[in-house]
Amino acid sequence: MSYLADLVTNLALSVVILLISRFLWNYIRSPLKSFPGPAPTGFTNIWRLQDVFRGRCDITQTALHRKYGSASNMYNVNDVVVSGMRLSNLFSSQDEKWHSTFTRPVKGLYSMSRVQEVEDNMDITVNLFLDKLRERFVRTGKTCEMTDWISFFAWDAMSQATFSQDLGILEAGKDYKGFLGRSNQTLDYFASICQIPLLDMIFDKNPVMRIGPPTFVWANIFSLEQLQKRYQEGNPGNKQDFLAKFLEIKEKNPEFVNDNTIILWLLSNVLAGSDSTAYTMCAAIYYVLKNPDVHKKLCAELRAANLSLPARWKDIQGLKYLEAVMRETMRVHPGVGLILERVVPKGGLSLPDGRFVPEGVTVGMNPWVINKDEGVFGANTDDFIPERWLQSPGESDEVYQARFSKMKGTDFTFGAGSRACLGRYLSQLESFKLIATLFSTFDVS
Repeated sequence: MSYLADLVTNLALSVVILLISRFLWNYIRSPLKSFPGPAPTGFTNIWRLQDVFRGRCDITQTALHRKYGSASNMYNVNDVVVSGMRLSNLFSSQDEKWHSTFTRPVKGLYSMSRVQEVEDNMDITVNLFLDKLRERFVRTGKTCEMTDWISFFAWDAMSQATFSQDLGILEAGKDYKGFLGRSNQTLDYFASICQIPLLDMIFDKNPVMRIGPPTFVWANIFSLEQLQKRYQEGNPGNKQDFLAKFLEIKEKNPEFVNDNTIILWLLSNVLAGSDSTAYTMCAAIYYVLKNPDVHKKLCAELRAANLSLPARWKDIQGLKYLEAVMRETMRVHPGVGLILERVVPKGGLSLPDGRFVPEGVTVGMNPWVINKDEGVFGANTDDFIPERWLQSPGESDEVYQARFSKMKGTDFTFGAGSRACLGRYLSQLESFKLIATLFSTFDVS
């Protein structure tokens, strides 16, 4: 018994010593030692994991940048690279050639001019949303839990734009199939686990006993069912949804596009286009109602516009205060609150302050931090001030346009460059329309 106890003790001590040695080795060989940051980040990513797990890493990272400057250390050495087969996807693939190959055929479909082709589909869902608000809340006098109903709308609207069929969530008035709940659980899991990717091998990819979030199998099944249904029934009524457009691309490029490619594109719409857009719309309602002056100005502009309802993009794209409200909402409350990571390419990265980051090191920017840069967005960046997007009294057109362009170019809500959110204009179309219609239809309070 004594021998067994000694063995267990020695094994435990060995593990502790190995871990400490690993942490020290990480710190010694880290090329980021010259970058200031919390002490634990020099040794391990556990600090970053617990910060994300607590739910508001955006607050922590904003505070770190205000303390240490434009570049602070959040990583110990680098990402863990794990061997093994993984299904490539548009969000995490590091293969630029693969990413470009799969996005190039559909990229044009997501321009602002092309996404307006599904505006009629969106109006179907907007009308259903308004009908349900009247039926369940206006006529009964009950209080509406708007965060839930905006989520219901966002998921049904994206499905309608993609398949010309909603998910039935608004009609049911609840997450009756558990789509939203499973999505939230999965996103929470990935947000934390991606801070130490090796943990995903232990939990979700464990071949013995999977310990992970609900899968997105339902989304694959639903997308496949819609694809098969379209093959069987054709396209009666010449639907102008994304599925029809994807099938047109397949018909023109059969040697490149197959059904798996189409499913990949469909999933990008369904899974990436709902939650983040719902966050934007909920945030817009919150900030407008929290600021009575903003509420008053927005409603006055909407009344003066005398919009047909549901509001059409051609009628609202010139409403300056609505645009200012929505841009300020996305600046203050972007849909992603995590660091958008990139791997430094060959040759390394020279920062504006002269510091150098070697190739192969993971770097990243958090939209919540970037969008609070006072050098770009002016003072009081923690506050919701739509007027910062408008021309100030006495400000020349030239100065205003330069200031506006700089803010617009810096806004990191949808990312930037070749990996910028493919559906950003679709999200803007949906959120602008919904907010304009909601505040034009109801006295929201």
